[in-house]
Amino acid sequence: MLIDEDDGTGAQRREREFKVVIKLAARADLHHLGLFLQGRQTDAPQEALQVLDIVLRELPTTRYCPVGRSFYSPDLGRRQPLGEGLESWRGFYQSIRPTQMGLSLNIDMSSTAFIEPLPVIEFVTQLLNRDVSTRPLSDADRVKIKKALRGIKVEVTHRGNMRRKYRISGLTSQATRELTFPVDERGTMKSVVEYFSETYGFHIQHTQWPCLQVGNTQRPNYLPMEVCKIVEGQRYSKRLNERQITALLKVTCQRPVERERDIMQTVHHNAYDQDPYAKEFGIKISREKDCLPQVGQWNMMNKKMVNGGTVNHWFCINFSRHVQDSVARTFCYELAQMCQVSGMAFNLEPVVPPVSARPDQVEKVLKTRYYDAKNKLPGKDLDLLIVILPDNNGSLYGDLKRICETDLGLVSQCCLTKHVYKMSKQYLANVALKINVKVGGRNTVLVDALSRRIPLVSDRPTIIFGADVTHPHPGEDSSPSIAAVVASQDWPEITKYAGLVCAQAHRQELIQDLFKQWQDPVRGTVTGGMIKELLISFRRATGQKPQRIIFYRDGVSEGQFYQVLLFELDAIRKACASLEPNYQPPVTFVVVQKRHHTRLFASNHHDRNSIDRSGNILPGTVVDSKICHPTEFDFYLCSHAGIQGTSRPAHYHVLWDENNFTADALQMLTNNLCYTYARCTRSVSIVPPAYYAHLAAFRARFYMEPETSDSGSMTSGAAAGRGMGAGRSTRAPGASAAVRPLPSLKDNVKRVMFYC
Repeated sequence: MLIDEDDGTGAQRREREFKVVIKLAARADLHHLGLFLQGRQTDAPQEALQVLDIVLRELPTTRYCPVGRSFYSPDLGRRQPLGEGLESWRGFYQSIRPTQMGLSLNIDMSSTAFIEPLPVIEFVTQLLNRDVSTRPLSDADRVKIKKALRGIKVEVTHRGNMRRKYRISGLTSQATRELTFPVDERGTMKSVVEYFSETYGFHIQHTQWPCLQVGNTQRPNYLPMEVCKIVEGQRYSKRLNERQITALLKVTCQRPVERERDIMQTVHHNAYDQDPYAKEFGIKISREKDCLPQVGQWNMMNKKMVNGGTVNHWFCINFSRHVQDSVARTFCYELAQMCQVSGMAFNLEPVVPPVSARPDQVEKVLKTRYYDAKNKLPGKDLDLLIVILPDNNGSLYGDLKRICETDLGLVSQCCLTKHVYKMSKQYLANVALKINVKVGGRNTVLVDALSRRIPLVSDRPTIIFGADVTHPHPGEDSSPSIAAVVASQDWPEITKYAGLVCAQAHRQELIQDLFKQWQDPVRGTVTGGMIKELLISFRRATGQKPQRIIFYRDGVSEGQFYQVLLFELDAIRKACASLEPNYQPPVTFVVVQKRHHTRLFASNHHDRNSIDRSGNILPGTVVDSKICHPTEFDFYLCSHAGIQGTSRPAHYHVLWDENNFTADALQMLTNNLCYTYARCTRSVSIVPPAYYAHLAAFRARFYMEPETSDSGSMTSGAAAGRGMGAGRSTRAPGASAAVRPLPSLKDNVKRVMFYC
């Protein structure tokens, strides 16, 4: 292959020769794909699906900027500035999926952040949010600029039509006016300023700025910032700040009728039926629209909780300099009264008066005030700490939760300054709900009108687990992943969930500490782990051992389904067997997925009997045919009422079912449970145990000590109780043992819903 290169100067064109080799990688077996779609083969032929996916992605790849399974373009919708040199682009997600209708093309609208194609000088001005020519760059400015620009492609603007592109590797430590480099083999040095003036006739203005380093780090090239422009179409993959997230959410939030319209416009614009690449492979695409046929919420104002908790001994610390002591006292009194009105036994007077403190003294003040209060209550426990926080509180919230839950054994409720000043009745009622479950109360129960029990699980003792693993943000390469497991502790109501957390290897999805076994010098073989501890806790709380286990597992991608099932189901069985011989209650293992691109729309957007006020499908809508897996047990459930934008149904995939649930029974149970979420008075979008596990895992990130939170020198362990120490777990293949254990939760904290 010969390629002509034109440098834009009019000089003779260079000709370069490349050798291209094409090899046969494999033959996709479409016969087995046909058998799979007919239900005559159990394993999906992933290679064939991947080949078809690649074919159907070829046309949009020529028109749009591909990112993962999505495609973006500035022409698909108005670019929206996100701040600090970023902008949002509209796009669409596309993937081919096997369903009961055959092969389906899943399309959904999407938006993501791109780097604005600005001159680098202008980008840096936006990044620092000031006129950069007014004063020299500080060390902090340099670090921020370097982090933001590293890895970004730029094109030069000082060479006419030749827009050569480079990738930024760093910044020079010296200013441009101080930089020199050798120009010949004799080592003759020339300054960057002189070189650009003599060679290109370009006079560098910002000589006090550093240069961009591009190319090879061993032999870096220097480019002044003012001759560089950011190349268009580069996705921003780092973490957005809060203002940028808010701006992006405003762009992505759409009413259902608007989203469906945009999806259909995208399908029409892409003209899949005329796709030349698809035709070349004999693929035809046509659209089939199948139609599937108040509202998911209630109000607790002037109503009492089912079981009010007790708060006899409490105190308050105010970390906000904008809240006066008198305001703090009034707020605490109003909150205590609301808790009483809602059905709690809540003492109106604190053990010690509210105290104001500085955020940078959180540990000292917290422990001092805790022991002051304890000294007034010899032999008694403190039930609650109320904390008033600044609206922008940085690490204060995390530090406070870590100290309370892993050091002092104290349940806390945090309130932001803006809510303290407003002191609305609705806010106080919502906070009362959270306090009640944190001190062991029960807000609501779901019961059958006749039997007064939750349907489908009241026939025999049932424990419901929720499990999730949260992974570090991109760039946090040494941080551990956090696993959390919660389990119901009451029956037949099923509303209280105890929670345990553990740290494990970076990006390890299999939960390592579900079951643990090790040799003790005195006791011999010892077993433990999160499942065993929660089963023991259930029996202690109810007086019964579970005769049925339902395990909702969040956060698992389709490619990991059976690896997770095999490892974690085995851990559940071993935990049960370790309690007593032949104890093997039947298990139902369900994966919960929220991150997918399937949306459900009403067949008639004007039919008020099939949509809620937001235009979304009604809560309780379930789809278990047509768009579901050809042979496996899965369903989509929209259990929540829409607020804004388009509701996303949860996707439930039943990987194992020894309880022999009918589809209707498991769908009804799952939907019913979504009405028992403790933190609000509405049905939620995913089943509460999975939701609680996510909250607990997110909370446990705060337990990592600041000096070790980004360290890789850690050992495996859990925050859940005795015998769950370092290096003792039975690990999955490939799992690393180098994870530092989280500090242990205090026993009284583990027993309540501290994560709410």
